[in-house]
Amino acid sequence: MRWITRPGWPGNLLAVAAGALTTLALAPFDIWPLALLAAGLFYLGLRDLSPRQALGRGWCFGFGLYAAGTSWIYVSINTYGGATPLLATGLLVAFFAAIAWFFALPAWVWARWLRRNEAPLADALCFAALWVGQEAFRGWFLTGFPWLYSGYSQLDGPLSGLAPVGGMWLISFCLALSAALLCNLPRLRARTSFLAVAIVLLIAPWALGLALKHHAWTEPAGKPLTVAALQGNVEQEMKWNPAHVNAQLALYRDMSFSSKPVDLLVWPETAVPILKDQAQGYLDMMGNFAGERHSALITGLPVREVVHGQRRYYNGITVTGEGDGTYLKQKLVPFGEYVPLQDMLRGLIAFFDLPMSDFARGPADQTLLQAKGYQIAPYICYEVVYPEFAASLAARSELLLTISNDTWFGTSIGPLQHLQMAQMRALEAGRWMIRATNNGVTGLIDPFGRITAQIPQFERGILYGEVVPMQQLTPYLQWRSWPLLIVCVLLFGWALLASRIAKTV
Repeated sequence: MRWITRPGWPGNLLAVAAGALTTLALAPFDIWPLALLAAGLFYLGLRDLSPRQALGRGWCFGFGLYAAGTSWIYVSINTYGGATPLLATGLLVAFFAAIAWFFALPAWVWARWLRRNEAPLADALCFAALWVGQEAFRGWFLTGFPWLYSGYSQLDGPLSGLAPVGGMWLISFCLALSAALLCNLPRLRARTSFLAVAIVLLIAPWALGLALKHHAWTEPAGKPLTVAALQGNVEQEMKWNPAHVNAQLALYRDMSFSSKPVDLLVWPETAVPILKDQAQGYLDMMGNFAGERHSALITGLPVREVVHGQRRYYNGITVTGEGDGTYLKQKLVPFGEYVPLQDMLRGLIAFFDLPMSDFARGPADQTLLQAKGYQIAPYICYEVVYPEFAASLAARSELLLTISNDTWFGTSIGPLQHLQMAQMRALEAGRWMIRATNNGVTGLIDPFGRITAQIPQFERGILYGEVVPMQQLTPYLQWRSWPLLIVCVLLFGWALLASRIAKTV
């Protein structure tokens, strides 16, 4: 145990490994106990370090987490960004080194102000609050990178029943608390009353999660709707090539013409690879086709609008046929849809000039999509990974829809991680979700986060199935993360006050 908790390279190396373990707890591996182990090793590794040493230990954990969990970014930089293997690797390592600070800074804060080794029970509670705080912060800072949250490991685990109660954040809190309490049980043996409280806090979340695992928080708002989700499997090299635009339009037209009549016909992100105003004739023709079938056609496409006298371009979704509305994407992918510091970076390598990398952010006060008389909460690709943002739209809807194009990441684990996060959004909201993608995974997800139908990756096909519009709000949609936020703030205040009192005694 000593070499885990004391400073030096053995502990730092273990921190790298512990960070990497979190990846194995998530899709597609789904070995959920490893999330508990990783958080426990991180907690132990900070026990006896100075603030400066904790800074380095936290950085090591973050580097291991992102190196193992987001290495799939290499595919987009190298294969589609035109960077050489050496340059792509260098950029990726620089990215890992920079984003690892999301763990380094909280580790420093922990060692500097919050750690209470003399009070193991309070220490564990405050660690859980800090764990959730760092996850929330890295999903917000500079538009955020809300990936690899430990709570996703419980999608099929015992704590999944807590997702509709407090969202993925509550699951993360309980995982971190359980890990810290398990580490502190030996130190609590001599304190009978504190040990009893610790055991209750250790068992209660898991028992409650299991008890609520199959509880239905929402109920049908109408009859099931039939769905056909198209997966065109268009190669990324062809996607934005002007010579292949007509072929893509013909592909989705012909797949739709050959499909069975359904209530909702869904195409993936930018299935129409030209601006909406340029494609209006095509959309009108497909709208007439959908209307004759009493269907609503929903498709992704780029949208051009004039805002304050300037042309702006958006990644959007539009509905035609028996439906209405156009939604403009609000959460943009850094470097994929906009380039930070673009005056400095554009032109350096092809990666900084990828197609669709100059989109504007859609307004926050948009109406939802409407189809077949129901409100549909739309998420374009990356948007579905933001828990609070997704909940704000889901609370106004009866159905959830996410469209994506994960072709940028090839056969890596990235698209499967993305799918898992979409499943968690359905579970949190207690609503059905339709997921339509260019090359996978296209699927239908029920209100318990389970995939009821899907098409294999890298195949062209049409997914048929049914979804049910749902009404009523889960506790998470009603209260969001405010109760947990208040608890975390109180725990931080308690720890800071106790630390200040201890220094003055």
